[in-house]
Amino acid sequence: MKKSLIVIIFLILPLLSFTSHKFYLSVTNMAYSEKNSSFQITSRIFIDDLEEVLEERYGVTTALGTKNETKVANEYIEKYLRAKFVVELNGEAVKYTFLGKEYDNDVVICYMEMTDIELSNLESIAVQNEILTDMFEEQQNIVHLKWNGQKRSFVLFRENNKGMLNL
Repeated sequence: MKKSLIVIIFLILPLLSFTSHKFYLSVTNMAYSEKNSSFQITSRIFIDDLEEVLEERYGVTTALGTKNETKVANEYIEKYLRAKFVVELNGEAVKYTFLGKEYDNDVVICYMEMTDIELSNLESIAVQNEILTDMFEEQQNIVHLKWNGQKRSFVLFRENNKGMLNL
């Protein structure tokens, strides 16, 4: 009986030592709108991860998605996105407008737009996405790009943070 108990303990003990592993992921969709001649961009980022990086980087506690959310949350989110998410068209960085955000459970959805974009003039699109890679080594940023009925996706991470598409 003692031997059985010892064997069971040795079998169960290693299972108890594992902690849950958090998955670090953001998903960005970029879709070209012919009607508006614009790229409409949405980025889905886990709220707790974004809060952590904003506090670490800027020293601000945002309380995203709560009644205590700081009034300057959008400013800091936009500032962070501009530093970590860059789109280049034909080798030139293009400024986008941060339109705002909304929440879906534990995710913040950020809305951005690049206007006055004519696909006929485009030779290349490059997306550099370093969102949260400075904070979390395991962070992966998936970028889906849609235009003219075509779709291309990139999985970007700390060591490979830029995807390029020649049109």
